[in-house]
Amino acid sequence: MKNLTQSATAGDRMHAAQDVSSSKKLRLLAGTSAGNFVEWFDFAVYGYSASTIAKLFFPGSDPTSGLLATLAIFGVTFLFRPAGGIFFGKLGDRIGRRNTLAIIILMMGACTTLIGVLPTYANAGMLAPLLLAVLRLGQGFSGGGEASGSSTFLSEHAPSARRGFWTGISNSSQTLPFVVAAILMTIIEASMSKDAYMSWGWRIPFLLSAPLSLVGLYLRTKLDDTPAFVDLARSGRIVEAPVKAVLTHYRRQILLLAGVASLNALAFYTMSSYMTTYLKQVIGLSPTISLVSNALALLLYSALIPFFGSLGDRYGRKRILFTGAIGLVLSPVPGYLLAAQGGMLNAILGQFLITVFLTLTASVVAVVQCELFPTEVRYTGAALGYNLGYMLFGGTAPFVAQYLVVLTHAPLAPAFYMSTIAILALVPIAMLPETAGMRMSRANQSFTSH
Repeated sequence: MKNLTQSATAGDRMHAAQDVSSSKKLRLLAGTSAGNFVEWFDFAVYGYSASTIAKLFFPGSDPTSGLLATLAIFGVTFLFRPAGGIFFGKLGDRIGRRNTLAIIILMMGACTTLIGVLPTYANAGMLAPLLLAVLRLGQGFSGGGEASGSSTFLSEHAPSARRGFWTGISNSSQTLPFVVAAILMTIIEASMSKDAYMSWGWRIPFLLSAPLSLVGLYLRTKLDDTPAFVDLARSGRIVEAPVKAVLTHYRRQILLLAGVASLNALAFYTMSSYMTTYLKQVIGLSPTISLVSNALALLLYSALIPFFGSLGDRYGRKRILFTGAIGLVLSPVPGYLLAAQGGMLNAILGQFLITVFLTLTASVVAVVQCELFPTEVRYTGAALGYNLGYMLFGGTAPFVAQYLVVLTHAPLAPAFYMSTIAILALVPIAMLPETAGMRMSRANQSFTSH
């Protein structure tokens, strides 16, 4: 493994010496963020459409069972994220970060657009939910390469002292789609009758994915690949089997990353894809209050995450992670209790309380996943470890949260679940090295497994 870490140093030195112009910085951040926006807009639309999809694709079930089935399909999607991470990670480490990200956005856009033209159960019977599940698996497969790929792309372009800030902007652009999707769907639903929305209105956000994907593809193809990868390719040091190299030499990093990412995955998908369902189905708030309050909480997340990323650059990754994790131990119960009091203001404040601490963890996980691996296997290693955590706790978050409410008849069950996972996450956080400000080759060199 010594050769891998030493060879990465040359690319990092070249990168450190580069003077990135302001215009190029803007192009990199704008292009990457636009692609992220399109990719996760597609994910967000399904999460916010859960109640509608349950009625259209599982009409024979009682409302609770139909909703659980819809959330189960949401969770099954995440089973394919590690597979997508392996596939696209290997591709990104061999043909480049930019080209791989372009392929990913096309795949996600195609799957989401096809969901918008699917027949419902009334038209196709059991074939309808089956096709829905297949397309969701395609979304999960492409999503497995997006988050780690965009973070890798920006972290390799960013100055060492600003990696947290740059990847924070990338992470922010992955959350804004949830805000836009919530607002868009609120407007669409309010502008037509319930029958019209159930008949065809629900398809509009899915169909918007087609033009958005083409725009995102255009912007991504205009970007330059990272200096680190270009140097890697020119010097002939591309690893032919990056998956094997990662599993042989970086098992510890994968497990630590999966453990840290698990908390972020659970908290994020609880807040972004389940909370509106919880507020409507469990608390009994109106769809408008549920969607708008959640959109505001996610808007706060998007605004804070680059700021917290820069704090990680300045004060260290572990301090920010510990603060966020401890906050997620303590804040879920009062946050849920506050939201359950009813009304827009309580719903906003309850979600804000949890979201602030979620943002602390998310701002650091985005960059840590890249700093644990050398250039040759960075995309593969980051995607594998990150997506293992998201498979186990991200995709299952909405289903488990709703199931716990049904099983225990306790509205606070999801809050206790989040606090428990936050306690467990303190162990891998404690085992992480401090990598802020270091060249990525040196950062991962400090605890390479053999």
